[in-house]
Amino acid sequence: MAIFNQQSPAKKEPVPFAPEPTPAPVREAPATPSYSASQPAPRQSTEREAKESLIAADLTIEGKIEGAGHVRIAGKFKGDVNVQGDLTIEQGAKVNGEVRAKKVIIAGELEGNIDSATRVELMDSGVMIGDLKAGSLTVAAGSRMRGNVEFGWDDKPSASTKSTGSGNGNGNGAENGSTS
Repeated sequence: MAIFNQQSPAKKEPVPFAPEPTPAPVREAPATPSYSASQPAPRQSTEREAKESLIAADLTIEGKIEGAGHVRIAGKFKGDVNVQGDLTIEQGAKVNGEVRAKKVIIAGELEGNIDSATRVELMDSGVMIGDLKAGSLTVAAGSRMRGNVEFGWDDKPSASTKSTGSGNGNGNGAENGSTS
């Protein structure tokens, strides 16, 4: 009788089910559109890239805000705001201080001056106490303001606003104060 040692295959233990990892989808770069001379290439919008900071309705902060992004104030802030982005003062919010921003929207209350804004919007619930200097101003019915306003003027004097030496400064061009 011959006995030989026959090895039986090793028993494999059941492996818990683990799905194969799916490879991450490969994104193809969008094709670069070609532009003709009559159609200029689109500008990159910095407004999409700028972040917005929020001062919530239940906060009261005193200090100074400076930066390049947008600021939305829903609470109370006492201090100067100097941003290269937009400033929004929400309804029910109050800001006490000087403001320098690209665009200012006032739905709450601002007690202070706005200097060198490109655009200011005073909403129907907005209140402003102070002087305003802006490129353009939009005032909604129901809003309130107390102060001096300058808008629509360029910083550089134009040819039409330069003094020519004739006239007396009363706007009618008459010499020596006489009227026609």
